[in-house]
Amino acid sequence: MGELKVDVDPAEAGFDAVRLKRIDDHFARYVDNGRLPGWLAVVSRHGKVVHVGSGGHRDVEAGLPVEPDTLWRIFSMTKPITSVAAMILAEEGLLELDDPISQWLPEFASPRVFVKGSALKPLTEPATAPIRVWHLLTHTAGLTYGFHHGHPVDAIYRAAGFEWGTPPGLDLAACSEQWAKLPLLFQPGAEWNYSIATDVLGRVVEVVSGQSLDEFFASRIFGPLGMTDTGFFTTDTDRLAAMYLPDPSGGILRNDAFGALGTSRPSCLSGGGGLVSSAPDYWRFSEMLLRGGVLDDVRLLSPRTVSLMSSNHLPGHVDLEAYGRPLFAEMPFDGHGFGLGFSVLEDPVKARTISSAGEFAWGGAASTAFWVDPAADITVGFYTQLLPSSTYRLRPQLRQLVYQALVD
Repeated sequence: MGELKVDVDPAEAGFDAVRLKRIDDHFARYVDNGRLPGWLAVVSRHGKVVHVGSGGHRDVEAGLPVEPDTLWRIFSMTKPITSVAAMILAEEGLLELDDPISQWLPEFASPRVFVKGSALKPLTEPATAPIRVWHLLTHTAGLTYGFHHGHPVDAIYRAAGFEWGTPPGLDLAACSEQWAKLPLLFQPGAEWNYSIATDVLGRVVEVVSGQSLDEFFASRIFGPLGMTDTGFFTTDTDRLAAMYLPDPSGGILRNDAFGALGTSRPSCLSGGGGLVSSAPDYWRFSEMLLRGGVLDDVRLLSPRTVSLMSSNHLPGHVDLEAYGRPLFAEMPFDGHGFGLGFSVLEDPVKARTISSAGEFAWGGAASTAFWVDPAADITVGFYTQLLPSSTYRLRPQLRQLVYQALVD
């Protein structure tokens, strides 16, 4: 477990301490009026933590406060970690981005694409090109999520038991075999759709490496980076924050069904959303990305690889907004592309933000978020447990509050 504390005078890092306090004041109001159970935010520049703010409770009913070492279900903030795992293997020459995934997952040798019809009577056609590794990294494979409720294929996923989880007892290998039987939304590489692609990528990592996903993460990422609190479950459940949903009548409702996630080893190791982590741990992961793949003399990736990952790979080089609003996004995605594992800010004016071009980021379904800003040499993390993240515009509000305090 790493220590999370301010270790530089904000002024030395170009921040106004009085303005940074606005972060705390703003999110304290969310707790005071019952919209959030608790929260934690960390801002870092030049490798030094300049601000740590927190408030409220990790467990409202038990009266347990948010602590620097509180554990959080990070859901889709797992995706950048799985993407890094795949790129580690790519750097070792064990896979290439253009490789068809059927090279390791033969179940995907002959995917079929939805053409028209309904979930009960879909008309499909053969895929004209294979699903490749880079399709998984960029969510352009044609896969989907059952919880989208926007396409007949989404309903087919739900009917197969894939909505907010996976069918009981199926491991990642078995889930991959089931996903391969379901139709794609579109021809591989043609469009962008947020999906179980990163879960399939996790299965590729398992087959290529010969290790289970949790073993690979532990030996190749978490161990080297000193991320001692991150894994697919925790036995230290006293530190794990409770899960909440918004109450339609106001305030929040405890959700112990989702709250059970992360308390025992899951049968399916979800590289798309299964990890539990802490703010100190994810800070170390973010700093590794900011520094071009290295932290404390431990290098996971080359700077060129991180640069490639944080470039826009969308077909036609368009914005994410062109594909509709991503589920759980609490902000528009004008001016944002998508790289190999996270969104990429290309045009701050179009995005109506005072962040920097080149910022890359992602968040989790329970309103956690992080971003890395190479131009300003900044990393930011935000943690809470409110599902879904689209409930409030927490990420754009935090971004505004961070950059208004940057005065150099």
